Amino acid sequence: MAQVHDHGGGVRSVRVPIPDNPLGHTLVYVVETDRGPVLVDTGWDDPASWDTLAEGLTACGTDAGEIHGVVITHHHPDHHGLSGQVREASGAWIAMHAADSAIVRRTRETRAERWFTYMAAKLAAAGAPEEHTAPLRTARRRELPGFSPALPDREIVPGELLDLPGRRLRAIWTPGHTPGHVCLHLEEEHPSRLPGHGRLFSGDHLLPEITPHIGLYEDPDDATVTDPLGDYLDSLERVGRLAPAEVLPAHQHVFTDASARVRELLAHHEDRLNGLRSLLARPLTPWQLAERMEWNRPWDQIPYGSRNIAVSEAEAHLRRLVKLGRAEAVTGSDPVTYVAV
Repeated sequence: MAQVHDHGGGVRSVRVPIPDNPLGHTLVYVVETDRGPVLVDTGWDDPASWDTLAEGLTACGTDAGEIHGVVITHHHPDHHGLSGQVREASGAWIAMHAADSAIVRRTRETRAERWFTYMAAKLAAAGAPEEHTAPLRTARRRELPGFSPALPDREIVPGELLDLPGRRLRAIWTPGHTPGHVCLHLEEEHPSRLPGHGRLFSGDHLLPEITPHIGLYEDPDDATVTDPLGDYLDSLERVGRLAPAEVLPAHQHVFTDASARVRELLAHHEDRLNGLRSLLARPLTPWQLAERMEWNRPWDQIPYGSRNIAVSEAEAHLRRLVKLGRAEAVTGSDPVTYVAV
């Protein structure tokens, strides 16, 4: 049975399950407009998830065939997965930031074997042992969500109002979790008149109790040296200055006092950077650093795929430390090691 919540002011949410994932669900928001309902995100591409979304839309007094548009906060499959099915059912447009649309396009065009080769090389360069990289060299494409994501029809332009007749929904570019992540600022008085400036659909950028994954922007065909953690911290401050009355995130639950949560997250990442710098008292590869970082379980209990994510997060933190002049790569090391300065 779909869980639906009415947030007032023509905004409802549907809990769409994510199969076999500790996050549990994605909150898909249904926003009334003068041309019909618009969705903020769509949920995971899975038959049970689709059934739940369809039930939820019925409970909201509409159905998938009546959806006018789909606004995607970022390209990850628990947010963008069902967008194609919604468009097939209704003819709805799909909007996404250009940076994430480019990832969707390359994901569709890049052979899976190219991706596996790229990941194996990256992990080897990060110091991963042979027994970890070997499976990637023999991996073949499997039918998994995210391999053929729907191509968006429209571009979300930061700072501009989206074309939602009768609503004022402004796009705020918040890179970090992905290069094209956006939050969406509903510039309307809160229906319960809570103090603050409207409401914020925050995607994965700002969550009430957990910190989003900040790893490298992985792309086999783009060698640009990015600073995702720096992007994220800058984006957090931008959202904090908005001071919305209420935050409507894509996971967990709605909350208030965005500025306080932003301060908590900024302090968390500063503490983590300081802790990692202490670990770099002697040279470590990104893999060795990831092994020593604090996760939600001991390293030997972290599943294979999650280790890849952990190493990407370690590398994002290393890039930030290097950019701040608090760590540096050891010249001539292979695989590359880093040390505090």
